[in-house]
Amino acid sequence: MEVEKMDENEWKYHGEGNQSLVVSHCQRCVVLRFLKSPPNQNKTSEEILHHLQNIVDFGKHVMKQFFGENYVHHGEIIQLPLDFVRQLCLKVQPERPESRCDKDMDTLSGYAMCLPNLTRLQPYRFVEHRPILCIEIKPKCGFIPFSSHVSQEIKHKVCRYCMHQHLKVANGKWKRPSKYCPLDLFSGNKQRMHFALKSLLQEAQNNLKIFKNGELIYGCKDDQDSVCDWNELARHLKPFFFPSNGLVSGPHCTRTIVKELIHVITMALLSSTDACRAGDMKTVPVSQGRSYCEASAFNKELVRNGKHKLESSGLPRGCLLYKTLQAQMLDMLDIEGLYPLYNRVEQYLEEFPEERSTLQIDGPYNEAFYEKLLDLSTEDDGTVAFALTKVQQYRIAMTAKDCSIMIALSPCLQDECSEQRPVVLTSKSRFIFSVSVLDLDLKPYESIPHQYKLDGKIVNYYLKNVQAKDDPVMSNLFKENEDCTLVLHKV
Repeated sequence: MEVEKMDENEWKYHGEGNQSLVVSHCQRCVVLRFLKSPPNQNKTSEEILHHLQNIVDFGKHVMKQFFGENYVHHGEIIQLPLDFVRQLCLKVQPERPESRCDKDMDTLSGYAMCLPNLTRLQPYRFVEHRPILCIEIKPKCGFIPFSSHVSQEIKHKVCRYCMHQHLKVANGKWKRPSKYCPLDLFSGNKQRMHFALKSLLQEAQNNLKIFKNGELIYGCKDDQDSVCDWNELARHLKPFFFPSNGLVSGPHCTRTIVKELIHVITMALLSSTDACRAGDMKTVPVSQGRSYCEASAFNKELVRNGKHKLESSGLPRGCLLYKTLQAQMLDMLDIEGLYPLYNRVEQYLEEFPEERSTLQIDGPYNEAFYEKLLDLSTEDDGTVAFALTKVQQYRIAMTAKDCSIMIALSPCLQDECSEQRPVVLTSKSRFIFSVSVLDLDLKPYESIPHQYKLDGKIVNYYLKNVQAKDDPVMSNLFKENEDCTLVLHKV
């Protein structure tokens, strides 16, 4: 693709993360990803190229081994004319959310990553005029910590996501907590998965987005900017699920369409379309850890109905959710057990700073780096090598906990659907689909102290402000204290 021959007006703002900004082409199924940096802290062209090369190599040599060839699209690095890049920057700047404008798009190096547009079918071998529906889900961590290093018992009962929701609401990031619990989605139980997906649709936050032909039609654009109108969503989806237009309008129509959407997402998530080297690697049997979260709204409803056990059907070993969970479970020690090992590595680097490159902390992310990740021993022999392996595994796990899953769907007629493409059926339609994973940049080594502090904040806030109120004994104590309070007024 000769990007330099395309007018900058053919590209549009697509989105951005902490480190990069993405634009997509209006006609072609590609995106360009540019690095960002704070003002007056621009990196050299060589540093930009090295950083981008690390991202490509990490996806190609590491994450592709965990997730599989068909799921990971690592892209390639291209060099663009600087005038094209500057014009493109000027075009997309007004579309960027205000909270993202603290960093500038790289316009000096000319380097960018060229990637497939994952809101489209992958690989894209279907007629381009067909409508494409894409659901992006950020599932988050799908297991309860099983490490003996955990100091607070609540972490063995309530998942990180559910606890973090309360702190985010208190800090003003979201207006209300979501009922979504990752453990329900990762359970493999369709009833629990349906409840989790419905909860995401009710309170999308930044964990769910829906695109139609590459355009965002549902989800949060930025923090509290919520675009969550089910009736509007149903209007967009009706031609996909009920092409004959025979369904009556109104609330019943909306609920029916949303139900069909949840069914399609569930079936796509449980599908198995790829094999990979690490697909059979299991860090710990799920049965050894708790398979449900006590804070889950689904679990609380069961308890209210007199049931105390959640069914966990388990995930098919080849599906992307299963592979995501296995990568997440490389976090075998929890941040509480990992942090002392990080300090061991830090102490070593203070004495021997020249060893940082030898230890491959900043790359290269090659076959040798991947092979070291497969050592699943948890017996600490006191060496720097053991500590470093656990630190690198934790970084992989954090990457998997923060990745996004893209499900692209396109309607097809029965005689058009070949056996080479996976198909999912609904009551009135059939779709060919592809499942991909993105946001697979390796989490920074330097972020580990922040994660340790954040973990403490999340747990302490939950214990003080949520569990204390939910505890019957504490709740009654509060009520008694309230009843005995004497209020004095000035006269």
